Amino acid sequence: MKILLIYPRCLEPRSHELFSEDVGVTPIGLYYLGALLKSRGHQVEILNWYQVEQTDRDIRDMLLEKKPDLVGFSIVNANRFGATDTAALVKKILPGTVTVLGGIGATFLWEHLLKNFAQVDYILLGEGELSLLQLVSRLESRETLNLEDIKGLAFRRGAEAVCTGFPEPIQDLDQLPSPAEYFTFQHLVSSRGCPSNCSFCGSPEFWRRKVRFHSPAYFVDMLQKLYEKGVTFFLFSDDTFTLKPERVIEICRTIISRGLKISWFAISRVNCVDEDMLTWMRRAGCIQVSYGIESGSPKIRKALNKEINNQEIQAAFEQTVACGILARAYFIYGSPGETRETIRESMDLMERIKPLSAVFYILEMFPGTALYRELKQKSTLTDDFWLEKVEHIKYFEIDQSMTPEMVLEFGRMLRTCYYQTLPRAAREVKLKDEPGLYPLHADFLSRLGMTFSHGDYSAIQEIPDKEKTAEILFEKSLVWHPNERAYLGLSIIRQKQGRYQQAYQDLSQGLKHFPGSENLAACQCISCMNLGLFQEALEHTDRFPDSTRMQQFRQACSQALAGRT
Repeated sequence: MKILLIYPRCLEPRSHELFSEDVGVTPIGLYYLGALLKSRGHQVEILNWYQVEQTDRDIRDMLLEKKPDLVGFSIVNANRFGATDTAALVKKILPGTVTVLGGIGATFLWEHLLKNFAQVDYILLGEGELSLLQLVSRLESRETLNLEDIKGLAFRRGAEAVCTGFPEPIQDLDQLPSPAEYFTFQHLVSSRGCPSNCSFCGSPEFWRRKVRFHSPAYFVDMLQKLYEKGVTFFLFSDDTFTLKPERVIEICRTIISRGLKISWFAISRVNCVDEDMLTWMRRAGCIQVSYGIESGSPKIRKALNKEINNQEIQAAFEQTVACGILARAYFIYGSPGETRETIRESMDLMERIKPLSAVFYILEMFPGTALYRELKQKSTLTDDFWLEKVEHIKYFEIDQSMTPEMVLEFGRMLRTCYYQTLPRAAREVKLKDEPGLYPLHADFLSRLGMTFSHGDYSAIQEIPDKEKTAEILFEKSLVWHPNERAYLGLSIIRQKQGRYQQAYQDLSQGLKHFPGSENLAACQCISCMNLGLFQEALEHTDRFPDSTRMQQFRQACSQALAGRT
């Protein structure tokens, strides 16, 4: 069977803040589906249209070119219309093609979608691999009169919407074919599910608060296969990667023993980390861990069923940064009971934990969450609300104690506090004194410095003292260990300030440690030319004869030397 799996476009453009590192990438679930289907002989192609603009003509041309027998869509709430609109086009130009929706956005709106969108043939609920495989087998054999025995499936039987309920969870995840055998991607998981019960999250209902794990060997095999394909940066998107410390350490030891030179982000909870595990994570390439803090107010966290305390939060951030890992905080505002006082509690916590990265969200409600269920119970709201072309319901919209202006002010207060305290947080980083971590500490500080001098923070006007902060971080980096990025960043700042002699000295040291660095040599050419050392600059260019950049420097130096004679 020829199968097309699509992550469809969303309703609204993604802002920089909302477009976090994992929302725009193809869901790993599509790769698992594709791998299982491919292992059974089906032709499968996966397309990510989440952040791509296509006209109906573009989609039409692509569908006519590929002529799939089945088109599947992975949806969250934000891109449900991207799926239904495309499904309608499929039915118009390829009426015999089957359309299937899956993912969290389809699971909790299956009845609504079948009732209102005739172009949708089937919906997968929950974990979809085995359900889709059985459905495809029935479609191939044209045995679709009795599908009630396929768990995890919703469909129409005449005018009636039929749902067979959630499928039984796959107990041994290692039995699934590895997606890395068939596809190339960066976004992967080592487990499924989360034991927590946060009221704003769909995971408790989707995964039933049960967690299943791949073995460390399966997971690292997948990493290694992708690494051999050229992938060196990964997003570990488990809801809580660090649930089992001994397992995490085994994964990290295996990454190290196999010589995988990778870097990666992970997601965790502040009460599920310790310094020993974080140290192993850093050795194995972890450079960022994201924590859902949500609020500095215990009252707000209780309302969100977020069972953590301020002591755990502070300890986790201190330990994470001490190991040379960037600790990222997620905050939610506009929550039940939110006031200026609770926002100040979040600001106070922020000043204590000193996050080096933070993202701020307005509380939104989606089908499948406890907040949404409570809203339906207390109001006349039905799922028909989602016929409107909106991505979400903001909590403050149904809470008369808050106005849009208040919530916008809450966001401004939080962001201003974060931006103003960020330079101090970066300068006051305290790293663990362990010799084996010294090169990694240098790497961490130089990365952080580049964020202030050339990266995301450099473009944010509200952050004060960015250049000075970067300079301090580069200098601290070199105290721990020689680092190419730190030498480069420091020298660029000093050249920008007209301190060419000092830049020359720093680069001379850098080139002793990294003689093959074209970036350092090019930067040294600039210092030499500004100091009138054209002959020395030429010597640096001679080491990289094929470099276009160096050829330009060579020409400038030759002209300058010719002008002296």
